[in-house]
Amino acid sequence: MPTANASRSSPTPDAPSRFQVSVAVQFVLAGLVWGSSFLFMKVALDGLSPAQVVWSRLVLGALALGLFVLIRREPLPRALRVWGHMFVLAITFCVVPFLLFSWAQQHVTSGLASIYNATTPIMTAIMAGLVLRVEKLRPAQVAGIALGIAGVMVIIAPWQGLDLSQSIVAQFAALGATASYGFSLAYMRRFVANTGMSAVMFSFLNIGMAAAIMLVLSPALILTPVQLTPWITVCVLLLGILGTGVVYVWNQNTVRAWGPTRASTVTYITPLVGVLLGVLILGEHLTWNEPAGAVIVFIGILLAQNRLRFGRSPAVAAETKKADGDVSAPAS
Repeated sequence: MPTANASRSSPTPDAPSRFQVSVAVQFVLAGLVWGSSFLFMKVALDGLSPAQVVWSRLVLGALALGLFVLIRREPLPRALRVWGHMFVLAITFCVVPFLLFSWAQQHVTSGLASIYNATTPIMTAIMAGLVLRVEKLRPAQVAGIALGIAGVMVIIAPWQGLDLSQSIVAQFAALGATASYGFSLAYMRRFVANTGMSAVMFSFLNIGMAAAIMLVLSPALILTPVQLTPWITVCVLLLGILGTGVVYVWNQNTVRAWGPTRASTVTYITPLVGVLLGVLILGEHLTWNEPAGAVIVFIGILLAQNRLRFGRSPAVAAETKKADGDVSAPAS
């Protein structure tokens, strides 16, 4: 799942081409791992409760990121204000959405969960423009949000009948998770965009504080029986060490080299990977409305992020470019 860019630097124009290749490889790997995370969660839920899955991925991710911090010998931030904001983000960017997605995947396919995850940029535009008011929504962005909502309705398919079964509730839980991501990304832009933290430190504090919260809640959430198989164990390890640890560093490297707007196009990779793995490995089935709704959502994202250039004025283009230095979108 991608994070905000706390302090971004760009390579010089004459930077070696191998640096750009390295960034591109990290970008692709991030998309592949985050897309696979929905498969990992689905398999892990065969032997663990949703809370146990979240506990495991956060603790393992924190340990992996903590190792990076130790190797780099980076000092922790001293300002209490930074710690306060990071505590808020630990809840809204990790604990809440991770729990919602894990619970939802008990009742929906991993492929459908990955499609819903792609609505994060739409939710971010709503939160940034209407809730935290860190940017002014333009008519094209409003149209993009409306189109994205229409795409979600196509995915839910209300014409099939809304009986409020667990599946429908689970789909709204997945949307609640992306709304939490959207709030967090807008919050980052408003409160932590200029803290000076490195990508590694930002990710470590975010995941580490979320892991600490889950550890405190252990008696209430995770002290239930588990059933571990080699397949479940491997998926939990990959979800935690890679999907909630190493990939955050890869994503931040991409954000710093390309900017958050380009880096957030990882959102387009994750549902493709998630759906493909769900069909090939888990034998999941797609209905026509799910990919159709996803296409509508993607078009809405392009509008909401000012990426469709329908005669944009230089002022709008300049403002969009400036916003490129603020936030990036998570994947799972």
